[in-house]
Amino acid sequence: MEILVQPMGAYQTNCYIVKIDGKEIIIDPGIGATGWVMANVTNPVAILNTHGHFDHVWSNQELKEALNIPLYTPKADVFLLQNSTFMPDLPASYPDVEVEGDKIFAIAGIEVKFHHFPGHCPGCSMIEIGDAIFSGDFIFHNSIGRWDFPYSDGEAMKESLQKFAKMQSTKTLYPGHGGSTTVPAEQRNIDYWIRSI
Repeated sequence: MEILVQPMGAYQTNCYIVKIDGKEIIIDPGIGATGWVMANVTNPVAILNTHGHFDHVWSNQELKEALNIPLYTPKADVFLLQNSTFMPDLPASYPDVEVEGDKIFAIAGIEVKFHHFPGHCPGCSMIEIGDAIFSGDFIFHNSIGRWDFPYSDGEAMKESLQKFAKMQSTKTLYPGHGGSTTVPAEQRNIDYWIRSI
């Protein structure tokens, strides 16, 4: 498995391309992602969103139509794809699959696990593929997602952090912003973050 990453837009939101078994999965195509993605895929099979904030979904529809592949978005965030509080001119996108809670999919023979961790936003999720977990804006290197945005929920964030603390994994985390880390490295910080909320 090969992972390509390119920070996009003013918020340097990581767009990922996961190359596995001769196929590609696109994760969080943000502002200006289309050109980079098109230049780096030959057999794309799906677009996945970790959550619905504008800087992660801006190029959803453009890529979906250009590549004729399905879009998977956490169900609780679908409303954000057509009505962004932060960015009224967000190009609307329409998922083919609305992912509810924790779900496992076989996408073109590739196992994809969505782990639901609400708090930063209602649908906030991490996506596990092979040895990698794409943590969106839930967990960063030595940090966590904000819980003071519209539709954020501090109590839900605490519950999600408690759930994350019990996760039995040593896999690498690839966040929505910044560099990679690991599940155990960030689990060491969870008590601090829970006290901070």
